[in-house]
Amino acid sequence: MLRRVLAAASVLALAACSATEPTPSQGERVVTLVTHDSFVVKPELLDAFKAETGITVKQVASGDAGELTNKLVLTKDSPIGDVAFGVDSTFASRALKEGVFAEYDSGAAKNGAQRYALTPANRLHAVDVGDVCLNYDIAALKDKGEPQKFADLLDPKYKDLLVVEDPATSSPGLAFLLSTIATYGDGGDSDWRTYWAGLKANGVKVVSGWEEAYTQDFSGSAGKGPRPIVVSYASSPSAEIGADGNPRTRAVFDTCYRQVEYAGVLSGAKNTEDARKVVDFLLSEKFQSTVAENMYVYPSREGVSLPESWAKAAPLPPSSRTVPADLLDAKREEWVKQWRSLVVG
Repeated sequence: MLRRVLAAASVLALAACSATEPTPSQGERVVTLVTHDSFVVKPELLDAFKAETGITVKQVASGDAGELTNKLVLTKDSPIGDVAFGVDSTFASRALKEGVFAEYDSGAAKNGAQRYALTPANRLHAVDVGDVCLNYDIAALKDKGEPQKFADLLDPKYKDLLVVEDPATSSPGLAFLLSTIATYGDGGDSDWRTYWAGLKANGVKVVSGWEEAYTQDFSGSAGKGPRPIVVSYASSPSAEIGADGNPRTRAVFDTCYRQVEYAGVLSGAKNTEDARKVVDFLLSEKFQSTVAENMYVYPSREGVSLPESWAKAAPLPPSSRTVPADLLDAKREEWVKQWRSLVVG
């Protein structure tokens, strides 16, 4: 998905703890897990996994989803690890076309991950789901009214109130662009380009990434910025609960784009058998029950309970837009180039 900076201090603390990798001893079974920068796993889970299997998991963080994918493609003939996690649905088609991942059918995928299977289905397994949507500051828009759909943002009453991320440098920014393409189409007299021209005329602000947009420009976060509408995640309101127990922000479900993050065994991995066990671990109930709290995403596994606050503030959107993988792979670079020419200049 992607580089996702978490919005809760407790989650950041967990990330710092997990950054201290175990030091394998001589002869120890080690699996190198290559991830995006925002991957978080509780150390005690890895300790329990090691006690059960004898496998030490060594994590190597490699940027956001786009950077991770590029690195995996460039090193596919001499892989930098055994397993990769964090290639998301906006980049997965490229990784599959380049042969980055080896064949493996995890039995754990039958518990929900199969709903997000790609073609071929035996190379990548869905670990989590994160819907990118517009978020807004409820109190700040009390007098103006709350936006309900894309077209509302063209209304002059929302002039200079929206901040978005650059799709060339940000995974949520790319997801938001794709959502507008899925909504307005690619071609014709009034397609996505017309919509973005309208956003530009209405004062949209573009920044490089989610952290800047959400923590600096958005008024509904801790940064208390000047803009009450931002591109973020459907789960973000769960981090913005007020003293009264109610969320201070809300996601606009009609604008959501579904991102899925995958894990797979790397082709040419030195430790294929143990790498498969790590994929199984990422799909296990033990790990899946932690992804909402630790990474602010929804588990791919069915029947996993979410934190209590999510029921009110961050339910999974009932439906979200997507772009077919083949079309996305063929048009991604062209769309981003056209967007930059139109919006940034």
